[in-house]
Amino acid sequence: MSGKRRGWSDSAPLLAQQHSLQKSQHPYQPRSVSLEMTTSAVPATARSVFLGIDVGTGSARAGLFDENGKLLGSSSSPIQIWKDGDCVEQSSTDIWHAISAAVKAACSLAEVSKEEVKGMGFAATCSLVAVDAEGSPVTVSWSGDSRRNIIVWMDHRAVEQAERINSRNSTVLQYCGGALSPEMQPPKLLWVKENLPDSWSMVFRWMDLSDWLSYRATGDDTRSLCTTVCKWTYLGHAHMHQNNEKDSRDMEACGWDDDFWEEIGLSDLVDGHHAKIGRSVAFPGHPLGSGLTSTAAKELGLVAGIPVGTSLIDAHAGGVGVMESVPLSDSEPKESDKEALCRRMVLVCGTSTCHMAISQNKLFIPGVWGPYWSAMVPEHWLTEGGQSATGALLDYIVENHVASPHLANRAASQRISLFELLNKILETMMLDLKRPFLASLTEDMHVLPDFHGNRSPIADPKAKGMLCGLTLDTSEKQLALQYLATVQGIAYGTRHIVEHCNAHGHEIDTILACGGLVKNALFIQEHADIIGCPIILPRESEPVLLGAAILGAVAVRKYCSLHEAMKALNAAGQVIHPSKDPRVKKYHDAKYRIFRELYEQQLSHRSLMAEALA
Repeated sequence: MSGKRRGWSDSAPLLAQQHSLQKSQHPYQPRSVSLEMTTSAVPATARSVFLGIDVGTGSARAGLFDENGKLLGSSSSPIQIWKDGDCVEQSSTDIWHAISAAVKAACSLAEVSKEEVKGMGFAATCSLVAVDAEGSPVTVSWSGDSRRNIIVWMDHRAVEQAERINSRNSTVLQYCGGALSPEMQPPKLLWVKENLPDSWSMVFRWMDLSDWLSYRATGDDTRSLCTTVCKWTYLGHAHMHQNNEKDSRDMEACGWDDDFWEEIGLSDLVDGHHAKIGRSVAFPGHPLGSGLTSTAAKELGLVAGIPVGTSLIDAHAGGVGVMESVPLSDSEPKESDKEALCRRMVLVCGTSTCHMAISQNKLFIPGVWGPYWSAMVPEHWLTEGGQSATGALLDYIVENHVASPHLANRAASQRISLFELLNKILETMMLDLKRPFLASLTEDMHVLPDFHGNRSPIADPKAKGMLCGLTLDTSEKQLALQYLATVQGIAYGTRHIVEHCNAHGHEIDTILACGGLVKNALFIQEHADIIGCPIILPRESEPVLLGAAILGAVAVRKYCSLHEAMKALNAAGQVIHPSKDPRVKKYHDAKYRIFRELYEQQLSHRSLMAEALA
């Protein structure tokens, strides 16, 4: 492990030249191919296997699951990414090549034959893909590089466009927390039209990445209710009284608000019955077209015709992969299944964190995305909070400290991750300083984690990160304190989201968490202590891949509904309980109060400076 992980290049992509077969030590996102396998006792000839594919920010992954939701094998392959200021871009061609490599490697490792794969599904980041009438990439980059045809989810080039759109107060905005984020698709589309007119005229299809993957696999450009409702302002509840999941079929896209697109200057997207953005939609898991095309099957090493389920955004696939992962002793009687489901919140913790809860009735929550009908669990309303930088923020704090290279070398020599070493340093500091509990080490250090803006519940993309309590100390111990204070700041942000949702109609009392960050014991324990409720981890290590695979199980009609598949294939693992020490609660209550005050101070400072420059 090198002292400092390679960062984004302003001019060159991050492209790994060879696949590595060694598991990554990074706590939330592998950067090289990693493989995992669990040996199955079931004879190969008797197996039905479901394939899940997930494209994250840094890699494409494939996982194979049996009929009990058990992971048989997984593989990941790195993908290119370019960053230039607020612009972050990727290549759909590169992503498909990475998927092909990951699927073939996973099947080989798990000793799964292509005939055993009975259904498959895709999940991906909510990035925006541009292709022409032939399906070829159309550049969305100032560089003009035709490979760079994806605006990545975290791209913030369209902040000004988002502000203009929000100023119109369209009625559709009430279904996304009252305001569009620059991470959503309408602002990005408007940016391309205003800044890259040649590209705008060439694009035949604008698609969310997971929808493009399904289209690339099947030739069917039906869009998912997940992507269109969550990121495109599609009003999914237009289908509420017309269709239900068990009678699933392609549905004519009647949920677009044409007035909205005309008001914001994108009336050309209404043309051809919304052909460029989606003429038909479907529930997640609905089988697309005639299944996997012969071309895609050859590229992936699979059998043509395998059912492919309508896709999910990656975080939402994580929700599908864990939301029913509750211990058997905690299961509610059957008649209250829906009520129990609606008291849970799923945290999908990786580069960013998504916070998802569902309800039977729509709940309008200022600053929190939604309510989204059937965007994750069909025929339920989804509330989606989020933090735009969590794993990425921990990387930033650690890697930019002068002590980081030496610590990284020490961690490598001990064959542990850098974060595991930091956790050990904190334990030693607590004992040496005779602190009552580990969290108290940061009494003089406070972090506002809005280094990439605040997605929820303040919905302020201009918010900035703050780190209070610095000294001239550059030691490893000081880095450990900054790391701990950042973990706590992230957890206070989640507490803020949970409290805000509960104040507006939710009754969340249980947290389920997945993603790479949950492998960090300190991260999860601090969240449990700060939020004040138990956190359930899933049995399987790859719940986002499981969620994608569940789409395939539904597509092949193994289950009559997505929720039935979730109940059959989700399983609980470890449960992390909050500390019972009243001193811990008192301490975090005090730090949480400071956390909330930090943003208020920032607003005051912003106002003072604006007045000075007026």
